[in-house]
Amino acid sequence: MTQPVRETTRWNLAISRDTDIAVRTYLARTGFKKGDLSNFVEMAVRWRVFDQTVQESRLGFADLAEAEAESLLDEALQGIRAEMLAEGKLNDFLPGKG
Repeated sequence: MTQPVRETTRWNLAISRDTDIAVRTYLARTGFKKGDLSNFVEMAVRWRVFDQTVQESRLGFADLAEAEAESLLDEALQGIRAEMLAEGKLNDFLPGKG
């Protein structure tokens, strides 16, 4: 499977020297290659955005009854599965595949 071509954006970041050393030391221990710093930062930012979104969602649903939350989740999952199946994206996850 080939990786899709991604459009990139250049960032100028200012971080503490301690953080710079810690990240570069970690990457060096794990076989640092060109581009690994950018990939590491992108994964860290994606994870942080995801984590914050989950936390905000939890707060937004904190007063929802458990049964109602489960019902909403089941409904959302059924919709996503139907979309993925229609687009042929779910087939790789069906039993007997792969």
